[in-house]
Amino acid sequence: MSIHKRILVASTNPGKLAEIKQMLGGRIEWVSLSDFPNIDEIEEDGLTFAENARKKALGHAGATGLWTIADDSGLVIDALGGEPGVKSARFSGEKSINDDGTLIDHRNIAKALELLKDVPQEKRTARFICCLCLASPEQILIETEGTLEGLITNKEIGKNGFGYDPIFFVPHLNKTVAQLTAEEKNAISHRGNAIRKFKPLLTQLMS
Repeated sequence: MSIHKRILVASTNPGKLAEIKQMLGGRIEWVSLSDFPNIDEIEEDGLTFAENARKKALGHAGATGLWTIADDSGLVIDALGGEPGVKSARFSGEKSINDDGTLIDHRNIAKALELLKDVPQEKRTARFICCLCLASPEQILIETEGTLEGLITNKEIGKNGFGYDPIFFVPHLNKTVAQLTAEEKNAISHRGNAIRKFKPLLTQLMS
């Protein structure tokens, strides 16, 4: 099958690149920011996930000349007025690597749980949100959003995943996201849902 298009994934995360390749596939050569070590980082200073995704997609498309897909995602907790929201990765301060080498945000989790300590279970509603944007150097081509609804637990449960997964409980599965396998998570995740909406639009755009 011949390559139809080269598209940049605005991330250096090999896991994210692999996930997008697997879910979107097609006659596309997928490349990542690791292939462009000299381009500047885009400051994620938007007020919404959608703004940050647009800014990254347009910025990297302009710098490379390639169609670029970018995402921004995070956790929105209703009892905290939508926090941590766009600050999800730096909720407790600067983003840091854990001593145990995992990608679970223990410090951010600790801050969220402390702020929620007096909030009853039925009011601990939350959702993960992912906004995806595909842009050419000139314009935005596709935008989609995916969500995953759940409740915040009162302690970490499970060792899988990353970010806030150990405190995000999915009622219909009776598990936290950190108790799911990668396949189970992809089937319901906010990013997976955004990508599933994105795929037919990309197919249509490239037909």
